[in-house]
Amino acid sequence: MNKKTVAVVGASGYSGEELVGILLRHPDVELAAITSRQYAGKLLSEVFPRFANYPIAKKLKFIDSQPDQLAKLADVVFLALPHGVAASYAAPLLNSGAKVIDLSADFRLRSPEVYKEFYGTDHPAPELLKKAVYGLPEIYRDQIINASLIASPGCYPTSILIPLIPIVKKGLIDSDNIIVDSLSGVSGAGRKLETDYLFCECNESLRAYGFPKHRHLSEIEEQISFSAGSKVVIQFTPHLVPVNRGILTTIYLKPSDNNKNLNDLSSKMESVYKEYYSNSPFVRILKSLPDTKNITGTNVIEFSWKCDPRTGRVIIVSAVDNLVKGAGGQAVQSMNVLCGFNETDGLTLA
Repeated sequence: MNKKTVAVVGASGYSGEELVGILLRHPDVELAAITSRQYAGKLLSEVFPRFANYPIAKKLKFIDSQPDQLAKLADVVFLALPHGVAASYAAPLLNSGAKVIDLSADFRLRSPEVYKEFYGTDHPAPELLKKAVYGLPEIYRDQIINASLIASPGCYPTSILIPLIPIVKKGLIDSDNIIVDSLSGVSGAGRKLETDYLFCECNESLRAYGFPKHRHLSEIEEQISFSAGSKVVIQFTPHLVPVNRGILTTIYLKPSDNNKNLNDLSSKMESVYKEYYSNSPFVRILKSLPDTKNITGTNVIEFSWKCDPRTGRVIIVSAVDNLVKGAGGQAVQSMNVLCGFNETDGLTLA
């Protein structure tokens, strides 16, 4: 099989760095270009010494990002850029024939109106929204195969949608009664200098933020609504916790009217998940509760559930690494599907 050439735009952020590391060890690709305004002209091994043992890291230099140049260098271009910026690269890259996998939020939504509501500005390329495929391979594998523009999901949505979508589609839970709490490591905020994310501000401290209307709510609600066949609104509260990476999500659900027997509901959920994710190597369904230490550095999502007869609720707990399954790893997983590679190529299962 011929190797694909790939480029990473915005390779100096946390997600970009993780993505570069995965691509360096990927058997089916050649890393042809990395971009960073801050580090343009510097060697990859100089900026990230942890990659110094890869021969290419001592040759490959960061460059300024020019879409026309990148399209000539790479078959697939990853955009690890802030929302609002990525869209300006997508159109010229697509017009030049490159496949684009965007890690920002610019193409995750179908509606430009919803984008403006949650991101506070008009969408910079609304004509591309219908062209984009939501890059959650476990759900949209068949669509990703033929995509030219893939919108890689956010880290919080990944931890929520994979456990929720199958049981919402089957009508097992009341989609009008969903409450979610998520805890995220500090790297989820990106590599930036802001007071809120300094060590002394985060260490030995827990805090909620971005509620009651976190930006990721837009894609979470849109995707759940697609599965439910009607508009769904959920309650979502994210929290910052003093760890480097990892997300732990707790989802509180009420059974649908036809599934009030919790023992039967739990059995149905198990059957649905086993069938739905039978060919999904990165979904790990547990009997015990997930722990972020078991998924750190991997592209795996773990989840399990318990039924609480006292409250009549079902509680799902999931864990993902926000930089791998929640960002760079999931983007590579989509690339593997897109290019016809083994879905696990370059990605860590354990």
